[in-house]
Amino acid sequence: MNIVASSPEGLEKVLAKEISNYGGNNIVISKRCVSFQCNEDTLYKLHFFSKIAFRFYREISRFECFDKKSLYKGVQSACDWLKWIPFDKTFCVYVTGKNSNLRHSHFTALQVKNAIIDLQQASFGKRSNICVINPFLIIHLHLQENLAVLSLQSTVESLHKRGYRPALGNAPLKENLAAGLIKITEWDSSKPLIDLMCGSGSLLIEGVSNSLNIPNIQKNYLFENWLDFNKNIFNQEILKTKNTIPVKPNFEKVIGCEIDKEVFLQAKNNISLAGYSDYVEIFNMDFHNLRIDCKPGIIVCNPPYGKKIGADNDLIELYLKIGSFLKHNFSGWEFWLLSGNSSLTKYLKMKASLKVPVSNGGIDCRWIKYLIR
Repeated sequence: MNIVASSPEGLEKVLAKEISNYGGNNIVISKRCVSFQCNEDTLYKLHFFSKIAFRFYREISRFECFDKKSLYKGVQSACDWLKWIPFDKTFCVYVTGKNSNLRHSHFTALQVKNAIIDLQQASFGKRSNICVINPFLIIHLHLQENLAVLSLQSTVESLHKRGYRPALGNAPLKENLAAGLIKITEWDSSKPLIDLMCGSGSLLIEGVSNSLNIPNIQKNYLFENWLDFNKNIFNQEILKTKNTIPVKPNFEKVIGCEIDKEVFLQAKNNISLAGYSDYVEIFNMDFHNLRIDCKPGIIVCNPPYGKKIGADNDLIELYLKIGSFLKHNFSGWEFWLLSGNSSLTKYLKMKASLKVPVSNGGIDCRWIKYLIR
């Protein structure tokens, strides 16, 4: 199968490595996505174990598309829709991209829908209804100049939603972004991990999740409705995840600080819902009061970015405080900071050794590594 995985911007290489580890091949990295080829068992495993992907799309056809007429014809000949979508089942269509004659995604989606239901109507005198809540199939069309790529989306919900985070702090990181950032640090459970301002706890939770590699299996996958869905292989892969006892490594300290009492309680609840209360310890206090005695490890932080430098002197003071605190208490540790404002990082008064471009909620950021001396 030809598959495309959508990725947080900046984490494409991390996702590509993950795909390769689970058996994907012919991997091509593009902006915000990774395309590859795989068989059924790899596709199913990636849905269980991928920490980075938002969604997976299976390509079923690509064809020249200049206007609504060539789109209509290309969709109808893409596959045997009469077998793939029974007329008593629902579907919906999503469109990305455009060309000179197909500029509006809603109009383009209607042409895809009409091409399919016209086939049903002609053969059965009946047609599928459109449903966006829980459809039988989700069809995705991507237009790039005069090329149309038609795919099937494999899940309704994005895979970044792990189910443990009904409670959110201010400006929370998406779970897959948090997982990717921790993977970049190469942290493993043999070293301590500290989040100075843990918010809803995402970096700590995803760090522990990366180490334990416990599968996140949803109740329903859209690929179970595909005409060629291999139930035997799917059940075998499910069985493997149940029969494989995760090797739980010996964890060093995993610690978070959160000064806001309400956000602290939210983070504590999230950690509990994720099942990691035995691994993560958080404190309702200013990080400046944290004192621990252990071997060097990794410190992470996603502080406020601010909008205009000088508009908020409190942020300048915060960055000065972070830098001073680390240099006085954590010599020999690594510090990773998610920065959305390069003007503020100079107040750390620390020299960066690596900067990784990422996007957080549409904000151009850098995941910056410092060696604390």
